[in-house]
Amino acid sequence: MESGSYLAVIKVVGVGGGGTNAVNRMVDAGLRGVEFIACNTDAQALAMCDADIKLNIGHELTHGLGAGANPDVGRAAAAESRDEIKEGLKGADMVLVTAGEGGGTGTGAAPVIAEIAKNEIGALTVGVVTRPFAFEGTQRA
Repeated sequence: MESGSYLAVIKVVGVGGGGTNAVNRMVDAGLRGVEFIACNTDAQALAMCDADIKLNIGHELTHGLGAGANPDVGRAAAAESRDEIKEGLKGADMVLVTAGEGGGTGTGAAPVIAEIAKNEIGALTVGVVTRPFAFEGTQRA
């Protein structure tokens, strides 16, 4: 291989509803040169995502019905699916984790996924997270 001809492997991981929405927008915008991965506990929402790889995390825990806005369930779902997540991230030089902090899966699972990317894959890991506005209140739909 010629010096300087290596292209970095970049993977964008959307976690939960907010993260998978972000991935869908990137796909729709025609972003190229990256691999898109969607991770969600909600199997129905995951089926609507345009990502290259779709991981229904925590299926034994949630039965594909979501985390119920509970970050502890999201965290446990990522822990349950650790091997599948690691397999999806394998080979990445950089991982961008995107999530929303309004519900359970994004809030709970995104830190676990970022830790796997950084410590087990060895990828440069960046997080882009949205937080609910104060006027939205503490209750989520």
